[in-house]
Amino acid sequence: MDWLTAHEALVVLGTQPQTLYANVSRGRIKAKRDPEDSRKSLYRGDDVRRLAQRAAGRRKQDAVAAQAMQWGDPVLRTSISTVANGRLLYRGQDACELAESAGLEDIAALLWQAEGQLPAVASLDGSPGLTAAFVALARRAAETIPTVRPLAGLTHEAGLVLAILAQALTGDAPAGAMLHLRLAGRWERPAAADIIRRALVLLADHELNASTFAARVAVSTGASLWAGALAGLATLNGPRHGLASREVAALAEDIGHAPDSAEAALRDWLGEGRQVPGMGHRLYPDGDVRAEALLAQFELPAGFARLREAGEAITGERPNVDFALAAMAAAFDLPADAPLTLFAMARCIGWLAHGLEQVQSGQEIRPRAQYAGVGAS
Repeated sequence: MDWLTAHEALVVLGTQPQTLYANVSRGRIKAKRDPEDSRKSLYRGDDVRRLAQRAAGRRKQDAVAAQAMQWGDPVLRTSISTVANGRLLYRGQDACELAESAGLEDIAALLWQAEGQLPAVASLDGSPGLTAAFVALARRAAETIPTVRPLAGLTHEAGLVLAILAQALTGDAPAGAMLHLRLAGRWERPAAADIIRRALVLLADHELNASTFAARVAVSTGASLWAGALAGLATLNGPRHGLASREVAALAEDIGHAPDSAEAALRDWLGEGRQVPGMGHRLYPDGDVRAEALLAQFELPAGFARLREAGEAITGERPNVDFALAAMAAAFDLPADAPLTLFAMARCIGWLAHGLEQVQSGQEIRPRAQYAGVGAS
């Protein structure tokens, strides 16, 4: 058995003296008087090293947990979608390939593993739009009493959620009208129907993004699919998520009117402490494939072309889907809120798929907080 001086023990533990003394008082480390100096103590080496190993494990666990919430390691198992080797896969199928011909209803059937046919619903009060969508989901989330139901009943409810959201966003539509055609009709842009269809397919899911995580957390508590969709929509409605295209559009307009070079205008933007929006994505180091699939379908408006060239030159990154949605809205003269509306309509498919998966898991999502307030060690 070896004994360590206080200095040696503190080096092994990597802590402050008060932590060493606290472990002694709690019986975790045995101490004895130093025979050469009665004013000092010695500490049993085995106890010190055992505590040091435990502390290192806790620090590693804390670091992993903290980083997992910031583009770190996966924190939930899912079989719905993933980004792997630069490809977006829906249950193993390439989303970009699906976007060549599939409709959003087809993707719902694939991700829900059930029929994607929407049930008929009664007319809603008020004008169609995002406000109506929030109101419709909130009302039904408040009125629905969650119950234990077989999967078939839950997939029927998922179809009802999507049907209500679609009606809130587009208004009444002929029976059987496909969702991309309903949006094109609502915006009076029939020529945009195909690009809308492609965008909806590409936006349907994106593994554990912020709004999907919010939806899963809600459903994991036993709340209804209505509540999960409402949580997803509320989380989507932020400038770092569904509203990111607005900043892209604003910057493209500034650059389009800039008398100097686009790079100079962009550097002025950066000089104000802002980042370049719409460029790069951490899951796609070689470029966001969703953006590439959409941008290949139309000619970029002048301001967006200049922004893309300057952004790539300055950041070394390629456009992401937020850039593509903003450029698409400008190219086809869609409403300013079209990117968010497309996101909401499409991503609801993913929220519901993840909600169904979460219900089947039977687990509650309840992370722990890493306390850093008063008294934290």
